[in-house]
Amino acid sequence: MPAVIVTDSTASLPPELAAERGILVVPLQVVIGATVYDEGADGATPELVAAALKEWKPVSTSRPGPAALLEVYEQAARDGATEIVSVHLSGDMSGTFESAQVAARDASIKVIPVDTRQVGVATGYAALAAADVLDAGGSADDAAEAARERAATSSSFFYVDTLEYLRRGGRIGAAAALLGGALAVKPLLQIDDGRVASLERVRTTSRALARLEELAVQAAGDAAVDVCVAHLANPDRAGHLAERLGHRLEANLGGRELWCGELGAVLGAHVGPGMIAVCVAPHL
Repeated sequence: MPAVIVTDSTASLPPELAAERGILVVPLQVVIGATVYDEGADGATPELVAAALKEWKPVSTSRPGPAALLEVYEQAARDGATEIVSVHLSGDMSGTFESAQVAARDASIKVIPVDTRQVGVATGYAALAAADVLDAGGSADDAAEAARERAATSSSFFYVDTLEYLRRGGRIGAAAALLGGALAVKPLLQIDDGRVASLERVRTTSRALARLEELAVQAAGDAAVDVCVAHLANPDRAGHLAERLGHRLEANLGGRELWCGELGAVLGAHVGPGMIAVCVAPHL
């Protein structure tokens, strides 16, 4: 095991896929009231977070500290790894990348931290690209570059019922949240260089979903891509969107599965119930 990939739980990789590809996943945490949960099936789940938000319970999130990441790095070293590529969500959205940088300085083996400037499954696709390079015999440096390149070429769009949750978490300005509520619009957002950016506003949910579909098709173009539709407490609309995209992007997918599932608990805590996202990640 000369090199391994480490990522964080916001990458939304199914546990069985991460295990199959040898990717180590470090959990972020969700704090509901006074209780702290690790993100994952045995801790903070999307359903738990959605229920807490609907009841207006205090919900916040927490990054893994440098010590937690260092322990993962050192365990990988004890298991035979000689290098690590540590792939994480945007450093502008979380301190996880900063923790990875600090831990890398103290690690007994070479660690290359990668700030994907993305969130959610776009980070997961970047980690998978790095794993592909290692499986093909590439170096850790090559794998890190592949992760950065795939993240940079990926597009992440999402719709939220309200900007209030993003405002509370400091991910978008109070003025933007006020404007969205005042006009009773449905905000469409994107991840732009590691930050949440306003894309456009539409009047109805159905129009928002139609725009997400068009944006995904435009982002795919003629390229071979992977596509994911994620949601929080909105399975029917997400499933309908995924079905339509599956038909329209059938040639781009080349027989690969279009992922559709619940958004992770940590990201869900910041966007709120009703959210739907689409990620389009071209192959390298």
